[in-house]
Amino acid sequence: MSHKFHFSKESKARLKNFLLGEKHQENQEPVKDVPEQEKPVEKAETAPVQPEKAKPARKSTVQVVTRTHIGKVRRTNQDALIESPENRLWGVADGMGGHNGGETASSGARDGVIELLNGKEPEQGSLRTAIGAVNRRLFLQQKEDESLAGMGTTLTALWLSDTCVYIGHVGDSRAYRIREGVMEQITDDHSVVAELMRSGMLTREQAATHPMRNVITRAVGTEDGIEIDLLCEERRAGDVWLVCSDGLYGMVDDGKIADILKANKPEKAADKLIDAALEGGGRDNISLVILLDKEGNA
Repeated sequence: MSHKFHFSKESKARLKNFLLGEKHQENQEPVKDVPEQEKPVEKAETAPVQPEKAKPARKSTVQVVTRTHIGKVRRTNQDALIESPENRLWGVADGMGGHNGGETASSGARDGVIELLNGKEPEQGSLRTAIGAVNRRLFLQQKEDESLAGMGTTLTALWLSDTCVYIGHVGDSRAYRIREGVMEQITDDHSVVAELMRSGMLTREQAATHPMRNVITRAVGTEDGIEIDLLCEERRAGDVWLVCSDGLYGMVDDGKIADILKANKPEKAADKLIDAALEGGGRDNISLVILLDKEGNA
């Protein structure tokens, strides 16, 4: 993701005021510096969140397929796939910050999350703590090594318990779900154009070609503290989950992604999605995880 940019908190506040205009802001409270521990760090949960008691290891009830591709333009692949079947943990990290920085950030996020969640029972507290700790590690690493200055990474991870899909999300990689034939984007992009779309200032079509479409507003490792979107989605048998970097959805529209996922089994769908992204231009690294839930609730 070497083409991406990340703003500081102060820059984000000034940019938002400028883009939305003074009139839009006059009825809103001024932006304040909020102590990190007081910041809201979770999205509204969609299912009760309860720590679960340890259970004996058992046979996997999901089918997971992963793919990553350098694309047609980049010289290196700065994406990293999170793959830890024994912990039922999968995801994507998309690095930024030049050749060394992007790869260091994404691989560090991958390795750190797997290490810190290894052997734990899935629940939001542990997921929050792990991502926060990884953020701190990467932030200190770039402070100590000038060649890594400005590095960061997106991070979107799925962590499965017996009843829930826990999601930890920072940046503009995405998690989608197909349930009963309908595909839905579950995570919100942390980007300038996404904020403008949510405020009604841009349409989806305008956002696709906006000059600031590659500016993200949150990343792991760029600042000492971090805001993390945490969700808990109920598992259901037959659900198909897709986690991907913007190298996929930036080249292939959501409708085509949904058609490919619904018409093909995971292995074939993964290959077809990579091919579609390459045919669409392949201007970035392409990474994806497809997860078919064979258990869940009926």
